[in-house]
This record gives sequence, C-alpha cells and structure tokens, in this order.
Amino acid sequence: METISDTSKLEFRSIAQNDDAIFVTNIGNPATIFRINKSNLKVEKVYTETHEKVFYDSINFWNNDEGILIGDPISNCLSIVITRNGGKTWQKVPCENLPKTVEGEAAFAASNTNVVIKGNHCWIVSGGLKSRVFYSSDKGKNWEVFETPIVQGQAMTGIFTADFYDEKIGFIAGGNYEIPTQNFQNKAITFDGGKTWKLVAENQGFGYASCVQFMPNSGGREIVSVGATGLNYSPVFGKTWKQFSKDNSLYTIRFFSPNLAFAAGKDKIVRIILDRKI
Repeated sequence: METISDTSKLEFRSIAQNDDAIFVTNIGNPATIFRINKSNLKVEKVYTETHEKVFYDSINFWNNDEGILIGDPISNCLSIVITRNGGKTWQKVPCENLPKTVEGEAAFAASNTNVVIKGNHCWIVSGGLKSRVFYSSDKGKNWEVFETPIVQGQAMTGIFTADFYDEKIGFIAGGNYEIPTQNFQNKAITFDGGKTWKLVAENQGFGYASCVQFMPNSGGREIVSVGATGLNYSPVFGKTWKQFSKDNSLYTIRFFSPNLAFAAGKDKIVRIILDRKI
C-alpha cells in the first residue's frame, strides 16, 4: 500500500468518494487533491495548486464522474475546481465564468459541508464580510448568487455549514465563531432551493454551529446541529430546538441510516443511536 507522504505537515479537512476512489485534499499552500484507488489503494496526486492565498475547504461529487472542490478566493471569485472524468483530472474554473466575491468574503472549512449537492444542483455557502449562497443548477456550468440574513460583516461571521433535504428544502447555519453562544442571525431555512432564506429560532436554540444535517426520512422537518453548544435537534423545520448532548468537542455529523449517525471531533468518533419510529 502506498501512503500520502510529504516533507511538510498536511492538514486535511475534506474527503469525498465515488465508486472507484476516495479523494482527500489539504488546506494551505500548496493545495493537493489525492486520489486513493479503492481496489489497490494506490495513491495519486491528481491536482496541485501553488499560491500564497490558496485554501481549499470542501469536496463533493454529483455522480461517479463529476465532482467539485471549492475554496477561498485568490482574486475576486471563489476557487472552484471541477472533474468530469471520475477525478482523474481536475480543472479550475476561470473567474470570468463565476460570480464575483467581495473583499473579505470567503468559505469556512468547518465540516466539509459548505458545498452541498442534490441531483444536478450545487450550493456553496460563504462567510466573513458577506454571507451568501452560490448556486448552480447544471453541475457547475453556470452560477448565480443569493443574499442571506445570516450575521456577516466580520472575519469570523457567516455561514459555516449547509444541508439540503431535497432540491427545495435547505438549511444554513453558522454565526459568530468568536462569540459561540450568540444564537441570533445564525440559522435560516429555504423552501425555494436557496433563492430566499428566513431566519428561524432567533435568540433560541444553539449558538455557533459547524455542521447541520437533515435527518433521513423526515420530510425535511427534522434537523440536527453540531457546534459550540453541543448537539441539538429540531423536530419542525428549525423553528424550535432541544439539546441532546452537551459535548462541544464535536465538529461534524453524518447519518448512516434514519436511526444511526456518526459524529466526529478531534481524536474522536461518536456513534449515535436514535430512538425514532421510522
């Protein structure tokens, strides 16, 4: 088995897979996408980018052939790199083909959930001095951008995480990383595919969140958040929340089935069994 080796320390915050391989990418300069073949565990460098501002946040796939890696702006647009051949090669999208960012707008590599894919659709969330949603309906060929009511205007404010239950129902969360208990202007829901967003549970529920996920088979009603105020659950589209764990050392969560989820933090993975009548 080959290994990922480098003379420098690499910090990985993004992972994705298709049928044939697992893909991991590191933050910082130089940024590299590693492709790990599932059949023989062979490791290949399939993309490398060198720049003092390079910082990639999240990676995801539409299907076995087409995937996307997103990162912070180097000039005046988000860094977007796309594959159309199963991750064997990747090409960066020119800024002239993307919506413009504003000075101080970037993405947060909180939990590999600032890029979300459903069908052919893709949503990317930003934060900092602007907190917006970038949207493509055609697998990254064309893009538009939508405003949100999430807190913004400072370096560590904005959307840190997003999830979509289907092509219409979506949820964004985040807040102020430097004031983790601040629980207003930090969570919002859409019912029109991200075009418009409505704040929910103002001054209620959780504060800063690094990950939100819709619960499977819930019709989009049930949502779980992970963040500075532990693990929280909403039974009704984010309108009300109940804390079910005070563990604030977890960063991310994924559902394996309607009744089973795994949450992870520094040096730990937690299995969560849910008592749901599904």
